[in-house]
Amino acid sequence: MSEQLILKSLSSQGVATITLNRPNIFNGYNEEFLIQLQGTISELESDTSVRVITLRGAGKHFSAGADVNWFKELAISTPEVQLAAARLSTGVMRALNNCKVPTIAMIHNACFGGGTGYAAACDIVIASEDARFAITEVRVGITPAPIMIELINAIGVRQMRRYALTAETFDVREAKAIGLVHEICAVGSLDVAAAPIIDQLLRGGPKAIRDTKALIAEVGDSLLPDEEVEKMARISAAGRSTPEGIEGFQAFLEKRSPNWYLMDE
Repeated sequence: MSEQLILKSLSSQGVATITLNRPNIFNGYNEEFLIQLQGTISELESDTSVRVITLRGAGKHFSAGADVNWFKELAISTPEVQLAAARLSTGVMRALNNCKVPTIAMIHNACFGGGTGYAAACDIVIASEDARFAITEVRVGITPAPIMIELINAIGVRQMRRYALTAETFDVREAKAIGLVHEICAVGSLDVAAAPIIDQLLRGGPKAIRDTKALIAEVGDSLLPDEEVEKMARISAAGRSTPEGIEGFQAFLEKRSPNWYLMDE
């Protein structure tokens, strides 16, 4: 029996909770994690009794992005395996972004790399005051292709041009200022902060809310066609085999600066 990397629960009101459950590695994702997450999203949105989905992370952090050990495996895998992994990553973000049910991301502490993609793909984001964010991919010589469309839709092209290029860490107040976060709450108060928002969602007609969410995506032109999703996956996969991708990841593992970062003498 496979380990439960994704936990789910459903309240009597129809509020589902998805919990990223790899706290020992800060909820980093690997292949099995993404497969379970995609399956859980599909199962919950197909259940007409589900009115709202909340997404949270177990343990100290929301999500630090990808599992380094998985990246180690991918670094020495065939191009076919790398492409399959990129398709899976891109597909999960798309599934969360296109979920028919309203989604609320509940962020605490670290939200890095793919974690920012989860946040951007959700309809509403609540973050506690200790939350920190970073779109980290370029630091290891790859692009954030699997989360690109979700982040651009959330923070806009202008902010994406800064934070995806610098990979700098920014705090929760900056995240709110640029549109990634809707509400800030005290540390440990995510459930309290989410309660009135969930209540407002439950007051709307379930079908009307699903239809409205679908219409927003259609009119707002935030739904990527299949060929664009495939393009993002191929860009992501190809990046792992470039000299920069190999050097960037090796430098990360060795806890040193990559060879493209030349410090002043």
